[in-house]
Amino acid sequence: MIGVLVTFTQTQKFDRSTLAKIAGELRGPFEGMAGLRFKSFMLDEDGFQAKNFYVWDDEDTARAFFTEELVGKVTGIYGVPPKIEYLDIVGFVDNSGT
Repeated sequence: MIGVLVTFTQTQKFDRSTLAKIAGELRGPFEGMAGLRFKSFMLDEDGFQAKNFYVWDDEDTARAFFTEELVGKVTGIYGVPPKIEYLDIVGFVDNSGT
């Protein structure tokens, strides 16, 4: 498994309701997406960073998803380019089935 943390940093605070609307509008294409186990839309405590966290089955699938075209699209949505970090998941707890 591989985690991907995508961070959008602004100089002004993100509007939480706007981010919630974005999450609602963008949720559909991710539901049932091959190779994607989880995706979350998040806002940091201070409100200056929107963060999306993905858990993928494998690194190749994850890297194939984050194309230049996709980066351009999300830059337009969030108003700033993202920082994309690939993280090796060495352990995972999933309590969603309980």
